[in-house]
Amino acid sequence: MQAESVQKASFYVFLGMLCISINDLLVKQFSKNYPLHEIIFIRSLIAILFTVFLVKIEGGLKILRTKQPIQHALRAVAIFLCNMIFFSAIATLPLATATALFFVAPIFITLLSIPLLGEKVGIRRLLAVIIGFLGVFIMMKPNTWTMSDIPPFIYFLPVIAAVLYALMQIMTRKLSKSSKPAALAFYIQLTFVIFSLIFGLIFGDGKLADVTSNTSLQFILGGWSDPEISDLPYFVALGFLAAGVSYFMSKAYSTAAAASVAPFEYVLLPLSIFWGWTFFGDIPDLYIFTGIIFVVGSGLYVLIREKKKEIPSSFCGAGGKCNYEGR
Repeated sequence: MQAESVQKASFYVFLGMLCISINDLLVKQFSKNYPLHEIIFIRSLIAILFTVFLVKIEGGLKILRTKQPIQHALRAVAIFLCNMIFFSAIATLPLATATALFFVAPIFITLLSIPLLGEKVGIRRLLAVIIGFLGVFIMMKPNTWTMSDIPPFIYFLPVIAAVLYALMQIMTRKLSKSSKPAALAFYIQLTFVIFSLIFGLIFGDGKLADVTSNTSLQFILGGWSDPEISDLPYFVALGFLAAGVSYFMSKAYSTAAAASVAPFEYVLLPLSIFWGWTFFGDIPDLYIFTGIIFVVGSGLYVLIREKKKEIPSSFCGAGGKCNYEGR
């Protein structure tokens, strides 16, 4: 039964990662013609329609009632900022590089779980955290900053997004116990619509974008541009993908234990490398591949230790006690 649940959850994760990878591809492609706040606003406006349909399937509007509105709001704001920061990074960085840097998120979940969840983290997991950060340092290629056209701070954007994603996941651990996946998806898309609209009203004239030559800042601060008719199907696709990501990932983590599901998220890396190579001709260099090994290795180790902590006591030998706390 447990194996069947993990199998189902892994399938949901694959669908979620596929949606994310295509979403990132389209956002990067659109970054040449539209500002980020416009893309997110239109995408989420369409996505919320798909999400309302999912809400109806899972029980109707009554599932949107919650006794934890502040926690839901904080979670939604965290993922909104995560998206804004990560998407601004992929306007400049290759998809594979930005995605690989973002996968430091499991490491941040481990670190943040200490003060926020009161979890104990032992020396081996802390060592894995250090190795993961070493991988990030390698991928940032600081020895090439003086010769690169990419400003150094751009490399930090996916890492900052990873911190926000980690905070969101920690809040999801608590909220998923009392909220349906469709409700969690709806709250996120509603927040995207509200905040991107506010952002657009403030920066939508594009005046601030004219004073900078940085691609990422221009993408964030660019002025509203009426969508081309030929681009409308792609905006609809973005909306469908956004709704799919929110739903499939919430469904995955409500189907099986997080530690059993999370390793499957790394399928996003080869997908990002494939899309980046196919559409933009981006091929990761030795620095990126080396960093990926460090980050993925440390992240998987952390997730494996988490999984061992979740093994039922009946499988833990004499006395039924598992001594994995703090590892």
